[in-house]
Amino acid sequence: MYKTKFLFALFAIFLCSSFSFAQSSLIQKTDSLGYYKLNDVVITATKTPNNTLELANSISVIDSTQISNSNVNNVFDVLKNETGISFTRQGGNGTLSNLYIRGANSSHTLVLIDGVEVNLTNDPSGVYDFSALPIDNIERIEVIRGPQSTLYGSDALAGVINIISKKGNGSPKFSLLTEGGSYNSYKAQLGVNGSLQKLNYSVALSRTGSDGFSVASEKYGNNEKDGYNFNNASALIGYSISENSEISFYTRFLKSESDNDQSGGEFGDDPTYLTNQEEFSIRGEGKIKLFDGLWNQKISLSFLRNVRNNSYDTSAASINYPFYVNDYSWAHYDGRKYKIDWQNDFQLSKSNLLTAGLEFEIEESASEYYAYNYIPDPFSPDIASVIPMQDASTFGVFVQDQLKFNEGFFISLGASLDDHSKFGSQFTYRIAPAFMLWETNTKFKATIGTGFKAPSLFYLYDPAYGNENLNPEESFGWDFGIEQYLFAQNFSIGATFFYNKFSEMFGFDYVTLKTTNIKQAVTKGLEVYIEAKPIDELILKANYTFTDARDTSPDSPDLDKKLLRRPESKLGFYTSYTFIPKANINAEVIWVGVREDVDFSTYQRTELKGYVLLNLAAHYDVFDFLRLNVRAENLLDTDYEEVFGYGTAGLSFYGGIKLMIN
Repeated sequence: MYKTKFLFALFAIFLCSSFSFAQSSLIQKTDSLGYYKLNDVVITATKTPNNTLELANSISVIDSTQISNSNVNNVFDVLKNETGISFTRQGGNGTLSNLYIRGANSSHTLVLIDGVEVNLTNDPSGVYDFSALPIDNIERIEVIRGPQSTLYGSDALAGVINIISKKGNGSPKFSLLTEGGSYNSYKAQLGVNGSLQKLNYSVALSRTGSDGFSVASEKYGNNEKDGYNFNNASALIGYSISENSEISFYTRFLKSESDNDQSGGEFGDDPTYLTNQEEFSIRGEGKIKLFDGLWNQKISLSFLRNVRNNSYDTSAASINYPFYVNDYSWAHYDGRKYKIDWQNDFQLSKSNLLTAGLEFEIEESASEYYAYNYIPDPFSPDIASVIPMQDASTFGVFVQDQLKFNEGFFISLGASLDDHSKFGSQFTYRIAPAFMLWETNTKFKATIGTGFKAPSLFYLYDPAYGNENLNPEESFGWDFGIEQYLFAQNFSIGATFFYNKFSEMFGFDYVTLKTTNIKQAVTKGLEVYIEAKPIDELILKANYTFTDARDTSPDSPDLDKKLLRRPESKLGFYTSYTFIPKANINAEVIWVGVREDVDFSTYQRTELKGYVLLNLAAHYDVFDFLRLNVRAENLLDTDYEEVFGYGTAGLSFYGGIKLMIN
């Protein structure tokens, strides 16, 4: 109860400070361009640069300043306080980390890193695991909520998360960061960026690790620590061939090693369970402007490979952990994706931009899984499952028209047709009108559209449970919202109602013993946000999301029950204050409501209680070249679970030094 009171007291303080600062700045601040201080130019919503005031999309933008000030080490921790996003981590850093947009499955969100689609082709559900993705070299993150398959194809049923790297500019800038803290955690990072005539470059290297804590929650008697080590290298290089043409090259390599546990809850500890992953991605892009910018072309080629290995040998643990059956398991998953995109933008008039594009994609995947018993067990026979390298291809074409009328009405109309080598053609569409009433600084917006997700290669070709006759998962969604801008264009508040229906979802059919299209779900709710920048030194944000996410599968025993691990209510606060030019302090509060999960020891539903997290971070520039960082996580030392039976970090402290040489 005291945490709830604390939360609402903080909310009241936030509102009062927002209004008072905004009113005081009314006379001091003007904008000669007529644009609001809080707006952004984004790429992801339409694949072309657009001011958010002219877009109907529900968009969140996290810039490099907020990322840097937060002092966190991974993208997952940056995203989990955003509007419309709920999250789960199956233990500490290095364990399965999923994000859910508007209550949809985590596999229904497409994740892009500098244009490379990184959803795993070697995972049955095609999800992206955020467990090992660092914040190194990131300029901004754009989150678009709602179906986006018209522009982005498969996987974008519920939304898109686009991670964009920093582009080098000016004289060389070097940075070196070292950090340490709770759980014997450490981080070392080296970066350099800049430009030389027509060449720009940005490179980052990092290593992060920790002794960790038990993945299986300690409150159930588990005490074996599960640590991790991550190595990451990324580079973005660009070259301006001429005033109207340029090329760029992006690459990233990630290697991670993590300890894990067999399960959560009692007797979940396993000191032999290991997970390692290697991921390599590369993308080349060329742009050219023709006819004074009336026709712009962009072509890109990308490649992604992800290799994961899991293994355990419980015979080594049987002395200290007598409840295990002695067995050995090893799994290997190899996934690859090749893609080519060709985009054309035609400026038909000042108020009409037509975009058309083609894309071709090939996915490949292979897997091996072995499980053996050292002591023969008729109830647990040996298993050997091998899926040789399989592939599927998709060819897609899309068109989008962006129109402006009378400087106040904006609409985007789009349609696409994707042809998959297995299930055939899939048509999607999207309509997104926005109306800006300049007299009152009020925006009305709405979107309606469809999405789809192709079946994974595992679902298609697994020898035991695969089904080559699967159809794609489908989504239909709409939203309607209003945004109000106030007080010298430094304060905005908005609310959006949303509805999504998912059909043909993949599930296991206990009659045919195959994966089939048998599941359905509906998610609906309300998103509310407040943003204020009353003075240049202060940023205030708050958001609330209500989500009703339910299983609507007619033959399911869970019919009309809540989807697992998704809260009805989630509330977030963020504030950042640069009280002197060399120092910043920022805080975030995340309140997550009650969720439902399954206790897999009994296969019964259980309730996860709500919780509050308070995190603080600060930095101080001792000199122009030397910065001190500190961060405190879970300051209330909240005991909570994101997934039933799995551990979470308690009160934690971290500190570091950053050298910056320009």
